[in-house]
Amino acid sequence: QVQLVESGGGLVQAGGSLRLSCAASRSVVSFNAMGWYRQAPGKQRELVAAFIGGRITRYADSVKGRFTISRDSAKNTVDLQMSSLKPEDTAVYYCNAVLPPYGLGSGNGYWGSGTQVTVSS
Repeated sequence: QVQLVESGGGLVQAGGSLRLSCAASRSVVSFNAMGWYRQAPGKQRELVAAFIGGRITRYADSVKGRFTISRDSAKNTVDLQMSSLKPEDTAVYYCNAVLPPYGLGSGNGYWGSGTQVTVSS
């Protein structure tokens, strides 16, 4: 079993920054994919950013150039640095991790409980 614990959410004004962190209960290098999703009220959960295979990164078009995902294999954490935040970034952000043999978006991953990010205009 894998536990993922998110931290770092909160309320910020538009244009501000937040850093989310996801701590995993096992080595992050053991995952085929690990990253962040978000779900806004009334919308489907969507991929924000993820590591695939430990080296390849994928970002949603809406966050490219503003968000950066990073991984610390010593601490077993994956962070999401969010800058130039917009009100449309408001959502619950979830950490997701997928073990082999499954891949990103396979539906076989583990989820954290989520952390709220609210961006005021």
